[in-house]
Amino acid sequence: MPFFSIIIPLYNKEHFIVNTIQSALDQTFQDFEILIVNDGSTDGSLQSLSVLKDSRIQVHTIKNQGVSHARNYGIEKANADYIAFLDADDLWLNNHLAQLKKLTEDFPNCGLYANAYVKKIGEITLESDYIDIPKAWNGIVKDYFKSSIFSCIAWTSAVMVPKKILEDCNGFDEKITFGAGEDTDLWIKIAIQHQVAFNSNITAIYNLHAENRISNSNTNLRNFLDLEAYEEEAKSNPSLKKYIDLNRFSIALQYKLVGNKKQMDFYLKHLDKSNLNAKQRFLLSCNKSVLVFLMKTQNVLRQFHVNLSPFK
Repeated sequence: MPFFSIIIPLYNKEHFIVNTIQSALDQTFQDFEILIVNDGSTDGSLQSLSVLKDSRIQVHTIKNQGVSHARNYGIEKANADYIAFLDADDLWLNNHLAQLKKLTEDFPNCGLYANAYVKKIGEITLESDYIDIPKAWNGIVKDYFKSSIFSCIAWTSAVMVPKKILEDCNGFDEKITFGAGEDTDLWIKIAIQHQVAFNSNITAIYNLHAENRISNSNTNLRNFLDLEAYEEEAKSNPSLKKYIDLNRFSIALQYKLVGNKKQMDFYLKHLDKSNLNAKQRFLLSCNKSVLVFLMKTQNVLRQFHVNLSPFK
């Protein structure tokens, strides 16, 4: 039995998938299997896999039912006790799995293990920023939700979860569609119930430039995570309350950009605005044209390595 099962959901990523898989094959820790779940790709993604010759690679082709179903299918088929996720357009540095394995050895009873990551837009690198987490640090995160206010501790292509924990949580919620927070939802469930171990050394690259990212889908077609499900727990956990309110802010802003006032108001209804900073309150007061201008300005400034964020 391999130590890790690496699950890669694949949908129309023919220009990225080979490099992604190669980054997994290049790991210094080699005891793993790779389960590629081809979620009904309509481009040349499946054909591009033919150049990869490794007995540890399994390819499962299923009817297109979304990324949550594809990941859950992979979890069901996985042979290892530890599940690592890798999206089909992201990359690992060659020490990624070795660092995750070390976390399991140092902190064996956690529900979630995560490494630090950077975001890339073409040649532009955006550093992550974690609250109360030192540089070059391994340990149990004291307050997962507080530490995730600027950059989330858990990002799908940089985490590993024991298979039993995933089964206990019923995997990814398949009612959440088009990348509308199915991963965030699962990490919240786990972090409420279990300790989270984190390595602040960067081992993964989150590619934001990739074509056909599900997060680019039409907001009005997306079914977002149910943040109301965590309100009761949040009554006794101020950090969780702030974290879900910031997610409400983000979703409400997306609905504002597409002119859907009804859905925007739904997410603002239970939002405690005292959990928002001045920039976030200002953005909620802006009309659509101003928001679009500010987003364009943000993208221009990133070309000069200036990363303005409403979360800082």
